[in-house]
Amino acid sequence: MSAGDDLMASIAAERRAFSNILEALPQQDWNTPSLCTGWRIREVVAHMTMPLRFSTPRFIGEMLRSRGNFAQMADRVARHDAQEPVSTLLHRWRTNEDTRWKPPGGGLKGALTHDIVHGLDITIPLGIRHSVSEASLLTVLDQATSPLSLKHFRLDLTGIRLEADDLDWAFGAGEPLRGAAHHLLMVLMDRKLPTGVLTGQASDRFTTA
Repeated sequence: MSAGDDLMASIAAERRAFSNILEALPQQDWNTPSLCTGWRIREVVAHMTMPLRFSTPRFIGEMLRSRGNFAQMADRVARHDAQEPVSTLLHRWRTNEDTRWKPPGGGLKGALTHDIVHGLDITIPLGIRHSVSEASLLTVLDQATSPLSLKHFRLDLTGIRLEADDLDWAFGAGEPLRGAAHHLLMVLMDRKLPTGVLTGQASDRFTTA
């Protein structure tokens, strides 16, 4: 089995585990705000399935409608598709658990990152423990600290050292900012976290008021 096959197996396993979380959500929770600004749980799930179910021609067509602006296209499509019943949103996720997809320039690591980060966008505000495997989480943390990812999010971590208190992982140099590895991942994704999940002098910069 190749490294790519191993990673695809991990992606499918993480998706199946996340399916169980989604299926257990009460109907009203689907309207809860996520960590993605302006999106509820509904919009995030719709967005998570978009690259798994869109053909290349359809993706190109949607990009043309948004004049090449991916962020605008993703927001428009997510808001539209989120109007579907919860059963439809769940079905679209379940039927694509084994779908192979690679974001441009991100490869399978990018696909795993997409799934896990958006899964945490959903579970953290709901107070649900999203048990990502240690191997997958370390892979995604490696992806999130790549020069390309750091450049994309333009996050200023000058003088800050991220230190996980549940994994043997750290990044950066300076004053420690400590928390669970999945919370530190979301710091790297420029998300605002609930108060109390991070410790360190700079924790207020990365949490909600």
